[in-house]
Amino acid sequence: MKTLILSCNTGEGHNSCAKAIKEYYDSKGCACDIKDGLEFISPGISNFISRGHSFIYCRIPWLFKWGYGHFENHPSYFADGSVLYRFFARGTERMYQYICREGYDAVICVHVFTALMITDVLKKHSMDLKTCFVATDYTCSPSTKESKLDYYFIPDENLKSDFICDNITEEKIISSGIPIRQMFYVDVDKPEAKARIGIPSHHKHLLIMCGSMGCGPIKKILRKLSGSLPRDWELTVICGRNEKLYKKLKIKYAHYEKIHVKGFVKDMGTMMDSADLYLTKPGGISVSEASIKNVPMVFIDAVAGCEKYNGQFFADLNCAQTCVSVSDIVKACIAMMQKEEKCIAMRHELQRLKKENSARVIYETMDKYETCRYE
Repeated sequence: MKTLILSCNTGEGHNSCAKAIKEYYDSKGCACDIKDGLEFISPGISNFISRGHSFIYCRIPWLFKWGYGHFENHPSYFADGSVLYRFFARGTERMYQYICREGYDAVICVHVFTALMITDVLKKHSMDLKTCFVATDYTCSPSTKESKLDYYFIPDENLKSDFICDNITEEKIISSGIPIRQMFYVDVDKPEAKARIGIPSHHKHLLIMCGSMGCGPIKKILRKLSGSLPRDWELTVICGRNEKLYKKLKIKYAHYEKIHVKGFVKDMGTMMDSADLYLTKPGGISVSEASIKNVPMVFIDAVAGCEKYNGQFFADLNCAQTCVSVSDIVKACIAMMQKEEKCIAMRHELQRLKKENSARVIYETMDKYETCRYE
């Protein structure tokens, strides 16, 4: 089975999901490649959409929130024959030719744009191709219901009703969780994890990360927290790929022994194992990683849109606390670190969640189908 994973460079979450799936496929010796679906329209358009998304997401979050809500309320914008549908269809002939030329048996879409493109490919060409969509947020994103694929892998059983429609029957939906890297399924004892990253085992550790782009009010939060850290607390802030933020914070907090500023961190599994509390924006990948690691969470309402649903999902299960203002975020973190009862309760609720190795579920489902198909 040769598999193509179609992603889009609109935020690192979709690419991270694609890499997590490929990582598992590679471990099974299964041929698997990742492509940016928008490049089949043109590399220039892909770059323009990627840069535009990043700029709006980080610099004008209210516009991102408005746009997401607008498309939620107007799903017909993506319907067959619409302007947006025809825009994505501009790349489907090149996508079809690429799939045929490379001999792929299966296509996995980790972005709804690519799901629409593959739907158009199948509409125009009869192909012996197994297809699926993998949701990367705890909601059914706008336009998902306009796609028509074989399987839909969703984060949780309780979200099934959100996806069911004429194109997506219940039989097509599989509750798999969101694919994350295999490192997060390897547990390290908290004292050992703290020792590995250079934190005394008896110190409490607050981990802060606001996505791979390092957006949100991190600087304001640090400013308030820096003057409130007890002696036995350590704080690690991860700036991801935001080099500008990393350089600024590294200089400003160079003389703070208990504040550790990191750029891009490869071993996030150990980093999360070391954390007593995780302060983050509720991106689909971030909350899924923390869920696997049973780390209590405080959410930063940085962008909204699909992340609103991610945050609400975990808050409703008492696995996290959502705050809006910087002041409330700081108060919540201090209160939860000082009194462990709430953190313990959150860990208990997180442990009760059904947690699949999502990439394995996808692999086994698609592989089983291929085995049956060629018997």
